Amino acid sequence: MSPPAWCRLALFLLLGLPLAAAGELLPAPERLAQHSHAWIGPYGPPTRENRGFRMNLGFVVGDDAVAVVDSGYGEPMAAAMLAEIRRVTDRPVRYVISTNSQPHRILGGALFREQGAQLVAADGAVERIVGEGPAMAEFATGVLGLAPGAIRPPGAPDRVVSAEEQLDLGGVTLRLVPVGTAHTPGSLLVEVVEDRVVFAGDVLYGGRLLSLLPVSRVDGWIEAFDRLRAFDGVLFVPGHGRPDRLAPFEQSTHAYLVALKRHMDAAAEAGTGLQQAIDSLDQSAWQALADFDLLAGRNASIAYLEREAAAFE
Repeated sequence: MSPPAWCRLALFLLLGLPLAAAGELLPAPERLAQHSHAWIGPYGPPTRENRGFRMNLGFVVGDDAVAVVDSGYGEPMAAAMLAEIRRVTDRPVRYVISTNSQPHRILGGALFREQGAQLVAADGAVERIVGEGPAMAEFATGVLGLAPGAIRPPGAPDRVVSAEEQLDLGGVTLRLVPVGTAHTPGSLLVEVVEDRVVFAGDVLYGGRLLSLLPVSRVDGWIEAFDRLRAFDGVLFVPGHGRPDRLAPFEQSTHAYLVALKRHMDAAAEAGTGLQQAIDSLDQSAWQALADFDLLAGRNASIAYLEREAAAFE
């Protein structure tokens, strides 16, 4: 059911987002299964041109309520998500689940909370969401060229997940599985049990080179990926790339992480310097992935610093 015209107008005018621009901000979501829907984003960094849309987002519709998986890169995007959800259902958005603490996973949260949703995140993500949220919001506002205050930090989650738990949407069960520090602290899997769909967030990358951050852990990320093997025959929605079974992500995610860890562990043990360790790392098997030139050198540098520190733990 579509929302009343005045309701959509109020949302977009409140955010300073023209209706025409809002309609172009997101493509129509894809229906992955009976209850599961996803927006599949392009690659690259956030820019004014893409309005911050360069990731995958999702929502799940139950008999009683809706859960959103990741709230997008700011409130204008969240408003566009909500408008698209209202084209599918008039059921209330009860939960907004952040699969990690990255800006494009959390910065639409304030708007959804005002619409009555609970913000949900893993306990490992809370410190970063609260501590860095204001700076993330300010930076995103500048990147997108929006008026000051157009994107607000989401604040602390309303519900913190410290161990596996379930949410009931009415006839649809979500299983939330925290998997520790991977791309960021507080990585969280969202399984739609009845659909056999798993929103894996940035634990999985497909079609583009994954991105290591100073807060990432290569070893923790490998462990998180290995936990996905317990989900037999499900459809995985990665943080970036097309949804698929697990096998296609073995090369783009798992093999790459293992190669980084092995090379940099050996370099740290041998006392190899940073630049030599970077220069001697063969990443050619992944050079066809999108954003390779942008990320390969940085990934090698961050992986070296992590594994060198781990050698002295």
